[in-house]
Amino acid sequence: MRFRDFERRAREVFDEIPDDFKEGVDGLVVSREAVPHPTLPDVVTLGQCVTENHPSDYGGPETTRSVIELYWGSFQQLARLDDDFDWEDELWETLTHELRHHLESLAGDESLEDADYAADEWFKRRDGLAFDPWYYEHGEPEGRGVYRVEGEAYIEQLWRSAAFARATQVDFRWEGVRYRIPRPAELGDVHFVRLLGPDFEAEEPLELVLVRKRGWWEGLRGAVRRSRPVVLESAAEVERIGEG
Repeated sequence: MRFRDFERRAREVFDEIPDDFKEGVDGLVVSREAVPHPTLPDVVTLGQCVTENHPSDYGGPETTRSVIELYWGSFQQLARLDDDFDWEDELWETLTHELRHHLESLAGDESLEDADYAADEWFKRRDGLAFDPWYYEHGEPEGRGVYRVEGEAYIEQLWRSAAFARATQVDFRWEGVRYRIPRPAELGDVHFVRLLGPDFEAEEPLELVLVRKRGWWEGLRGAVRRSRPVVLESAAEVERIGEG
């Protein structure tokens, strides 16, 4: 898509969004730039919400002002890499994503920042870089111990070392079905187990995350993270053992 067409369509989509969702947004800037991610190689930034907070005794659209920026060059770069790149869908998703940043700034809600952090760490893990092994906990929660990041789902289980050593298998539930895998040889501090089998061959990957539960004497998780946790990754064939 040419820059002129992209800018025209971006402003059309922006105008279609109800004004209630744009309160406090001073406008839309469409740039020709391709903006690389500040820390992740081979990742580009499609858009940004630039927000300024002005001192006041109360918060609201009068004190929190934003400008939404879109980077045509970044869209173009992704389109060159993906024959199925959908300009319309990516444009809509990026605009609404950045507007949500603004709305959460108004509300003092950091959930989208958490999601962005999880996505950044997911990219680091994918690219073989050092990453926060608890990144998935910053993703979208979907019930107790279940999280979603970048189209991948994670089931978290906490294990004490002694219980893990005694176990011969690991049971879990997913979408109303009970499953089992052989117990991995090691627990580590965080162990990502990619689940394999007929029920797990969909496009969305699923991982079981086995986390070593530490005693109170070992301090808070922040101290654990500073001591370089042992992070393991493996895969396991899944056995279906029943409903419920």
